[in-house]
Amino acid sequence: MRLNRFLAAAGLGSRRNCDELIAAGRVTINGRVCTDFSAQPTDRDHVKVDGKLIHGERRLDIMLHKPAGFVSTQSDPQARDTIFDLLPPHLPRLFNVGRLDAQTEGLLLLTNNGDLAQRLTHPRYKIEKEYEVTLDRPWDPALALKLLHGIMLDGQRARIEKVHSVKPTRLRVILRQGINRQIRRMFYEVGYEVKKLVRTRVGRLRLGDLPRGHWRPLSKSELKSLESSKAL
Repeated sequence: MRLNRFLAAAGLGSRRNCDELIAAGRVTINGRVCTDFSAQPTDRDHVKVDGKLIHGERRLDIMLHKPAGFVSTQSDPQARDTIFDLLPPHLPRLFNVGRLDAQTEGLLLLTNNGDLAQRLTHPRYKIEKEYEVTLDRPWDPALALKLLHGIMLDGQRARIEKVHSVKPTRLRVILRQGINRQIRRMFYEVGYEVKKLVRTRVGRLRLGDLPRGHWRPLSKSELKSLESSKAL
């Protein structure tokens, strides 16, 4: 395994970010600075970044059904529960791919593979994310055009790709953007309050019947679908 992949697998970011660490002389192998991008450390080598020993960790990609009331961070200054409180301590170090706000539920991906995380969050890939939206009152379908055309949020045009009515107060919505609290804010702008919001799909990956607060590893086929350009 090349050095940048070794570092990425240990949770130090994407391979590009790890290349920058190597180029900056911040990586040592057995006590010597290594700027050789083709280096392939073995299990017997001591790899350090800024003097800290790095352990090559097994790759792990999981799906979590995030409940409401949990924040999508490693730690919270307000001492709120975090998504990592839902995971057992023995897992490799993981970081979440994107975020769901505290009151939003549903599918959240966590990985220790920086390349996958970058691919799924980079704006140019525009991966689809599907949500189930419950409103405070019956939906007026005539307002869908406003959401599809776009509403200015934070200086950019926020758009919803598709809106489908499931029940009078329940919709299915598809996004390709990732503006902070986008769905809640867009519906507020057209006169509605979102009472419940659940993400049910990312790319081809569906939440399915995974219970709230539970997690499971991704299967090989699920991982392949996320890494494939066809998933976007």
